[in-house]
Amino acid sequence: MPGGGNIAGRVAVVPDGWWRATASVPTISNDISSAMQWSFLKTRVPEAWQVTSGDSGIIIAVLDTGIDEQHEDLQGKVVGRVNFTTSATTDDVYGHGTHVAGIIAAMANNGLGIAGMAYDCRLLNVKVADDGGWVTAGALAKGIIWAVDHGARVINMSLYLLEPSAEVERAVDYAWSKGALLVASSGNYLGNRLTYPACYERCLAVAATDGRDEVALWSGRGDWVQVAAPGVSIYSTLPGNKYQALSGTSMAAAHASGLAGLLFSVANKDGSGWANEVVRTAIESGCDPLLYGVKGRINAVKAMERFGRAK
Repeated sequence: MPGGGNIAGRVAVVPDGWWRATASVPTISNDISSAMQWSFLKTRVPEAWQVTSGDSGIIIAVLDTGIDEQHEDLQGKVVGRVNFTTSATTDDVYGHGTHVAGIIAAMANNGLGIAGMAYDCRLLNVKVADDGGWVTAGALAKGIIWAVDHGARVINMSLYLLEPSAEVERAVDYAWSKGALLVASSGNYLGNRLTYPACYERCLAVAATDGRDEVALWSGRGDWVQVAAPGVSIYSTLPGNKYQALSGTSMAAAHASGLAGLLFSVANKDGSGWANEVVRTAIESGCDPLLYGVKGRINAVKAMERFGRAK
């Protein structure tokens, strides 16, 4: 599609043996499927929750295929919505945006499904990808501007374009100037190929790792990728009160956005306002080093410590 791109998830087949290997992990909340959330233990999220689980004043925009706002684990989480596609609805027909939204901010301790990483933050449903999962540069640029103008502190973009777009880059720079942190997936099955907007200077590019802290073979990588986060067999919400494990750099980006939401919540409490540069630095410098592939995998506790807050 000229000038267009794709959603960066739903790509890897998860072997049945994965769940046999991880089904015994400790639970992190009273949610029925919390034992499936291996990625939160790997990134030390439950420890970070002892400082903050987010803040209702911190809004995270999900630029994606829409969100099932009636999902049992997402009801009441979305505070605004818009549609920049040819679809007739902001609902998530494709399923990708709902999965990403759950990783970021699904309700916790309600006895249902899972917990989101920043479960006390709120969401914006910004539909920039159509019901087939395709996004255009024009829709993405409009979504970025709309999100920051409607209060987003974090903008999650689990998607990619294969060609640069001056319109998108201007929107990224605008959102950064307004204090938002922009997070983008590095792409799947593209090797070292640059993807957009992830490679733009004002975006935090995220690769995907597995439970062994190895960069997934299909994950985008390179010197332009700042951090990695879990992206293999990530259990989260799907439309119609469903749940499923999916893999992709989309899921990895959602983890980084959730961490950003937690850190902004601390900044908000400290009165330091729109500290996007401080939050980004904390995420990058607080990573656990990886053997190869990218610079490091996010660690919620270390990031909190570098932000001047820890248990």
